Parts: sequence; structure tokens; C-alpha cells
Amino acid sequence: QVHLVESGGGLVETGGSLRLSCAASGRTVSIIVMGWFRQAPGKEREFVAAIGRYSGNTYDADSVKGRFTISRDNAKKTVYLQMNSLKPDDTAVYYCAATQRNGVWSLRDYEYWGQGTQVTVSS
Repeated sequence: QVHLVESGGGLVETGGSLRLSCAASGRTVSIIVMGWFRQAPGKEREFVAAIGRYSGNTYDADSVKGRFTISRDNAKKTVYLQMNSLKPDDTAVYYCAATQRNGVWSLRDYEYWGQGTQVTVSS
């Protein structure tokens, strides 16, 4: 069993920055990819970014490319999402996800999910 706990959400101004963290615990040895999704009220949960645990390869949604950076600290079993140039449209609950599969882009690729952390960007 893999457990994921997000932290670092909060309220920021437009143009501001925030860094989210996702700490993994449990049987994490088989995790290949970790990613971030977000969901705004009334919206579908959407892919934000992902990173290969061992490869370090990163994958970004077009909506956040150039603004968000995903990274990982394998020693701490933690993945980060550095969010810069935040916009009100970035307001959502951000979820950390992990998978033993090679898939990256789809909700269906992921097996484990955190509880989410709220990010609110004021106008």
C-alpha cells in the first residue's frame, strides 16, 4: 500500500508562487511515475505534471508549461510542484498521484492518490 500526503497549498496572489509537496510512504519501491492533477469545482480532474521516479523525465500539461516545474527528492520520497506566475484559473484542489505503470497523462494510469491540497489564486 502506498500513501500520499500533499502539503503546501494556500492562498496566493495572481503572479505569485507556491510550492506543493507530496510525501510518499508505504510500499513505494515499485512506484515508477509520480504526478500532479488538479480539480476545480464543477470541472473534471485534469493532468498537471508528472515525473519519472528514476529517469527524472518530466511531463507538463500545456496549461502550465513554462510556469510549473515538477521535481523529486528520492531520498525523501517526496515530489514537488513549484508553481510560478500563478493565475486565478490555477485555483483548484491539487492531488498527488503515483503509479507502478509507465503511463503518465491519464487519470487511469494512476493507482494511488493523496487527499488533495487547496490552492487559491486571488485576482
